[in-house]
Amino acid sequence: MKEVTVIALRDMITAQKDIQLIDIREEYEREYGIIEGDIHIPMGMIPQRIADIARDKDVIIYCRSGHRSARVIQYLERTHGFNNLYNLQDGILAWADEIDATITKY
Repeated sequence: MKEVTVIALRDMITAQKDIQLIDIREEYEREYGIIEGDIHIPMGMIPQRIADIARDKDVIIYCRSGHRSARVIQYLERTHGFNNLYNLQDGILAWADEIDATITKY
């Protein structure tokens, strides 16, 4: 599985690279913080929202720690043939540690 670090993601965002950023956490988890510019598709809604996931650009998927997003990526690659997905290594927790101290760890 392809992964991207939070530093690499920050650099992509700063460079305004054309990416799609998807948060698969539950709604209540987003109150602890988000990465600006993401779209929210809760993990349980992924099968119904396949059409909302880009196929023509890099897609970075994140959750709290990177475990759930890894499972979602495996599912999308196996069952829907995606080959442009990246897991955010260590999820929003790493983003809070290394990029944005205003995000609350939970």
